Amino acid sequence: MIRKQRLDNLKVLTKNKKPEKALLVRIKKCGGRGRNGRITTRHQGGGARKLYRLVDFKQDKINIPAEVLSLEYDPNRTGFIALIKYEDGEKRYILAPQGLKVGDKIIAAEKAEAKVGNRMCLKNIPEGLMVYNIELEPGKGGKLARSAGTGSIILKYDQESGYCNLKMPSSEVRKIKGECFATIGSVSNEEYRFIRWEKAGKSRKKGIRPHVRGIAMNPCDHPHGGGECGAPIGLPYPKTPWGKHALGVKTRKKNKWTNKLIIQRRVKKKRK
Repeated sequence: MIRKQRLDNLKVLTKNKKPEKALLVRIKKCGGRGRNGRITTRHQGGGARKLYRLVDFKQDKINIPAEVLSLEYDPNRTGFIALIKYEDGEKRYILAPQGLKVGDKIIAAEKAEAKVGNRMCLKNIPEGLMVYNIELEPGKGGKLARSAGTGSIILKYDQESGYCNLKMPSSEVRKIKGECFATIGSVSNEEYRFIRWEKAGKSRKKGIRPHVRGIAMNPCDHPHGGGECGAPIGLPYPKTPWGKHALGVKTRKKNKWTNKLIIQRRVKKKRK
């Protein structure tokens, strides 16, 4: 059933379509290591060889219509990408929204028709619509809502302040400048979160190395280590290998200047 569901997701992609050569770049792997050669991010390494697709998050060709040539799989992200061709002949990759089809016409403009795939300013998008690939600052390119199946809902636009209220995928409500661009719709491949990868080898091909539980280690290797058989961690709260708090800890800085733009914090889900 899981395998069939995975194949159903790929049916929307264009068959026998090779990636656009001009939009491919080879990125050197670092295996989770920093410039000093030491591991800075654990459990990364190996993985199947892959080329990076240059995705246009800005879509800065304003008022120039484009046609969707193909829908393709991108090994570097969870959502699908679309190859588009502008009227001047230039080809680019963009994040494909749910429901986009080959042959559709899309455009990026300050004000355009409110249909899936079109990109325009937040202040000109009707309330209640879903948007993705949202800019945080005008002209800096999309930063928010870019993973598979995600999208933000436009709540309202305040003309006096010039800010638009958006409900994020995390349920957080925040203000973003009305001049920022966003694409109408939600990112494709929304069933990605239901996929189970069946075996450990699939994770290794994705570049994910095995993760060892702290409770299975020795005391010298982890704060949870030691004890006999299934002993508990023996601490009032879980810790990282370096002794810092883990699980449910706020990582956002208290005095961050963007705190004033957050209207409502995200709702925490209770752990079962």
